[in-house]
Amino acid sequence: MDTSQYLEIFIEESKEHLQMCNEQLLELEKNPEDINIVNIIFRSAHTLKGMSATMGYEDLANLTHQMENVLDAIRNQKISVTAEILDVVFKAVDYLEEMIYSIADGGTGKKDVSDVVLLLKKIEDGESAILDLSPKFNQVNPNSINLSNYDEFEYTVLIQSQEQGFNTYEINVSLRQDCFLKAARVFMVFEVLEQVGEIVKAFPSVELLEEEKFEQEFTISIISNETQESIKSRLMKVSEVESVIVSNINLDQISREDSSSEMFEQVAVTTEEVNFSVEEVKSNNSETKVSNKQTSNKTIRVNIERLDILMNLFEELVIDRGRLEQISKELSHSGLSETVERMTRISGDLQTIILNMRMVPVETVFNRFPRMVRQLARDLGKKIDLQVFGAETELDRTVIDEIGDPLVHLIRNAIDHGIETPDIRKASGKSEEGILTLKAYHSGNHVFIEIQDNGAGINREKVVNKALKQGVITENDAELMSDKQVYELIFSSGFSTAEIISDVSGRGVGLDVVKSTIESLGGSISIDSVEGKGSTFLIQLPLTLSIISVLLIELGKEKYAIPLSSIIETAIVRKDEVFNAHNQKMIDFRDKIIPLVYLEEFFEVQKEHDDSDYISVVIVKKGEKTAGFVVDSFIGQQEIVLKSLGSYLSSVFAISGATILGDGQVALVVDCNSLIK
Repeated sequence: MDTSQYLEIFIEESKEHLQMCNEQLLELEKNPEDINIVNIIFRSAHTLKGMSATMGYEDLANLTHQMENVLDAIRNQKISVTAEILDVVFKAVDYLEEMIYSIADGGTGKKDVSDVVLLLKKIEDGESAILDLSPKFNQVNPNSINLSNYDEFEYTVLIQSQEQGFNTYEINVSLRQDCFLKAARVFMVFEVLEQVGEIVKAFPSVELLEEEKFEQEFTISIISNETQESIKSRLMKVSEVESVIVSNINLDQISREDSSSEMFEQVAVTTEEVNFSVEEVKSNNSETKVSNKQTSNKTIRVNIERLDILMNLFEELVIDRGRLEQISKELSHSGLSETVERMTRISGDLQTIILNMRMVPVETVFNRFPRMVRQLARDLGKKIDLQVFGAETELDRTVIDEIGDPLVHLIRNAIDHGIETPDIRKASGKSEEGILTLKAYHSGNHVFIEIQDNGAGINREKVVNKALKQGVITENDAELMSDKQVYELIFSSGFSTAEIISDVSGRGVGLDVVKSTIESLGGSISIDSVEGKGSTFLIQLPLTLSIISVLLIELGKEKYAIPLSSIIETAIVRKDEVFNAHNQKMIDFRDKIIPLVYLEEFFEVQKEHDDSDYISVVIVKKGEKTAGFVVDSFIGQQEIVLKSLGSYLSSVFAISGATILGDGQVALVVDCNSLIK
């Protein structure tokens, strides 16, 4: 069966099931007695196994099968949920995710999962299984065929061969460490074995062996009339073969394992059955108060590339709309004006719909954090309760793609530096468990994301001392700086107050990258902190990046656009009110000293004769800082389509893109953040 047409659906649904497993495993850790949660995880694992087997991904099917056995034992109350067992199941889910992402990237989805399979089997047998990378697991031969890895056909072939009097062997071949052409030696081994019998299976697979994707050992199972000694002596004659171990296949053992496991149950699962299972899992989620909006909404999956194309086409339409508006004004034709107005209204509605289609719930980013927080808390010996609010808040997909890493940095920072260890918290009168809150919400044309912890907060004195030591500020600056300005210093490159550099943080390379990434998205970040009570990082992001509102201005004969999100106000100032201070032209505006940036000089625009006594100033902000951009004249406010300058001009300083105006002129979009130091 050609399954390639189902690959995209398989990948997407597998991701959903793995996300479900992750979420419910975290719930299970909090409620270890709740069998309903185990049932949900079991059904997701079961469906994933069925889909993987149907699509031909054996490693995925085998691992989910083993995971399913453990979950089955938990729901039948044969074993109890412990943190150690959950560690192993989490690891299995991690492996499954790696395999799914490998398939999504065009890979084979194969992975050596023998260490986790071994631990899952131990758990199933009621033995202790602690997840670590201790030598005993590393010593497991990754190339030995797991007996339960035989599929139904192979198993039947082996049974029938033994019934007809043939010998069935597993042959472990080890090549010399200095073997140069491993694939050639594998070919020679196969050639020898094909002379004495029929090969049933190889591990790693033949494809991986041909690509030399194995260490020095591999295993082959074979049906033959020859004796073990005869086969061994033939193989030992192949050059660079170091050792050969030939052993009989114990089909009784396979049978026992098989009868207890339903191993091959899902191989024959049809696509219809798989789809049914997905719906079943989703509908069952409602029983445990898990959000089931997927089943209540009528939705279709649309490739994001199609939405990108739709957005690009609409952007072209917006440009033409602007041009039509311009022509309509010039001609003053009532019929044309009415038509243009109607078209503007309809295209405005269309724009809203298309922008909404590109909106993705921020939960797609938030979903990864519960696991990360759990692991970091365990690694650092802390107790942390992660509370997430507003995960349904939607953001443009482009922003979603970029915001994940900055949030990871901020959360890791809050866990490592913010929230204290249980003994310190207890000593300071707090509960042992720290609270980390992740909150998203809309306000105007922006989305805000808050990362708040109730930890130690930021120590002003410590930050100031470090900044003085690094020469970032002077003692005079330190006295004049507000608390907020001091906290902003932690966003300086290479700045860290951590006394110990750990794997989590402490090198001072995270927060400056966070700030620059957020600013590159047209957003901003601020800090609020109270020592002893905790810190709050507030990120402000634009709803969308492609169509923005700007103020059009003129410099000489050229037009430029300044994003409205950066503008505080515009002003007309007398030239004699401009004064010099520290080699910088300034104005005193509303009792605040504001430095001026003459855009005409900065962009080297040819000067027009100007005998006016006034200058036009656009007051812009960057966080707490303000500056005045001196321009020739204001044109007006407009919605524009922000176009990239392309790879050749990507590094042009202080220009974030360009747009085509209604009159066909190109206007460059000023990057205000770059101009304010």
